[in-house]
Amino acid sequence: MPFELSEYKERMLKTKERMASEGIEVMLITDPANMHYLTGYDGWSFYVHQMLVVMIDEEQPIWIGRGQDANGAKATTWLYHHNIISYPDDHVQSLTKHPMDFVAKILTEIGQSKRVIGVEKDSYYFTAMCFIRLKAGLPNAVFKDGTNLVNWVRLVKSPKEIEYMKKAGKIAGITMQTAVEAVEAGVRECDVAAKIYRAQISGTKEYGGDYPAIVPLMPAGRKTSTPHLTWSDDRYKEGDTVILELAGCYKRYHAPLARTLVIGPPSHEVSELSKVVIEGLNAAIEFIKPGVTCEEVEAVWRTTIAKSGYKKDSRIGYSLGLNYPPDWGEHTASLRQGDKTVLQPNMTFHMIPGIWFDDYGVELSESFRVSEAGCEILADYPRELFIKPASIEDVS
Repeated sequence: MPFELSEYKERMLKTKERMASEGIEVMLITDPANMHYLTGYDGWSFYVHQMLVVMIDEEQPIWIGRGQDANGAKATTWLYHHNIISYPDDHVQSLTKHPMDFVAKILTEIGQSKRVIGVEKDSYYFTAMCFIRLKAGLPNAVFKDGTNLVNWVRLVKSPKEIEYMKKAGKIAGITMQTAVEAVEAGVRECDVAAKIYRAQISGTKEYGGDYPAIVPLMPAGRKTSTPHLTWSDDRYKEGDTVILELAGCYKRYHAPLARTLVIGPPSHEVSELSKVVIEGLNAAIEFIKPGVTCEEVEAVWRTTIAKSGYKKDSRIGYSLGLNYPPDWGEHTASLRQGDKTVLQPNMTFHMIPGIWFDDYGVELSESFRVSEAGCEILADYPRELFIKPASIEDVS
């Protein structure tokens, strides 16, 4: 398992303390990252319904999932085998039966059907039908919203988690170098994406990589006006601006990294915008230290770019670490106006202050750990606008 048993038990204790503060007696967890955090469970089974049941007065939780995934839970968790319960396969994607019917039956059988039950209402993995079937099967329970309850427990990382994120940062730097070298006029975007995937999974000579929760984001040309586009089979052209956002991942822990490059001489607009983004990013990073708030970090960025006449209303970063698709963010603290979360040592964030206009954009980012005196960048990679020479082999 990736952590000592004592660390899992400490995580359980902190989760139960937060449950008690929210008046929750039973917590039903469907987010695979939270499930992994508390038990170690690691399988690509989150496309079907599965659940971790944490009871405030029981030492061990109960894992409930599809029958063919039960052995995966036995192989990857610290749970007793009798705490791993599987539902029949006729509950999978059925129009008449539902896994939450089975969950409700189990909770009734073990005397948990009349308690205050927390559910992750805003989780990707907890559907409206899940809630409907649970309420029908547990008519005497009181349901409360437990969205992000475990996520907040995850906010401050342990030394072992930081070790994994540093390894992910090493992979991110190697992968970004691979991507920057691969982008050339005449090369297909999909071929660059393939090299990115190879680098992410191969990792280093000492350790391999895991699959990141988000695919490589790599808009080019006019598509750099927006951040969340992937790749096509188009070929890069001379004059293209290319944004690359990717991550290293090790044992499910992430270190994202973004950079921007231009094939051939950059336009004046892109050149100037990159200077502003880098200046603001540098200023915000230099400001980070324990005791300051998320909104104060964002304010440094906002004030810095305002000197050059720029404005950005959206957040510039978020907490991150352990996760599964479709997101590597933790959905807790954000670097934005109004977020008064106080930074503490071993909190980890992805700061990504890109600026996008109607036909171009520039994006650079850093993943960092709040250290005892400031911050530690997780990936060692130059913070600049990369300029690639235009290729005479441009066949577009």
